[in-house]
Amino acid sequence: MAEITMDLIKKLREWSGAGIMDCKGALQAADGDLDKAMEVLRKQNAEVAARKAHRETKNGMIGSYLHTRADGGVPSIGVLVEVNCETDFAARSEVFKDFVKKLCLHVAAANPLWLNAEQIPAEVIEKEKEIAREQLRPSGKPDNIIEKIVEGKIKKFVQDSCLLDQEFALGADKSEQVPISQLLKNVIGTLGENMSIRRFVRFDLNS
Repeated sequence: MAEITMDLIKKLREWSGAGIMDCKGALQAADGDLDKAMEVLRKQNAEVAARKAHRETKNGMIGSYLHTRADGGVPSIGVLVEVNCETDFAARSEVFKDFVKKLCLHVAAANPLWLNAEQIPAEVIEKEKEIAREQLRPSGKPDNIIEKIVEGKIKKFVQDSCLLDQEFALGADKSEQVPISQLLKNVIGTLGENMSIRRFVRFDLNS
């Protein structure tokens, strides 16, 4: 059994933002391996999120961000996001506010088109499939192989286009180099309340 030192606990806290005892328990479960301990914490946060998913989220906040051009100091991109939680107490917490701020920055940088896969119109998916099939037909691959490749391309399209499926664009460490949906679960695990990203909008002068 590896020794769980304060240096290890401190490093995991920096990565995850979790409490000391949670970090210590995760490291013990992972025999001192930081990467595996992160997975333990993510699993725990996902379980907390699943248990609280039925709770109503009527509080929260609307976050905003203006991206200013370097040449003349004129904002060229604007973002609004609405994130909901259970209580006003949680909405006022620095953990919640920091998450909303990061979400605004991500939307500005990654330009998601939809919140999740359910919001993508069926005709858009069918169009993407047809484009992929047309690209693959000259390859001479069997139809069943082509369809498997097409499904993989659609999965990548969803990951690139949907906010909850996109990897956080500004992740500075292992705790943030995950999909937005996992960041959300991490905050739910930290605050102990259900949370949801309700909607977002991105304005761009160049579009």
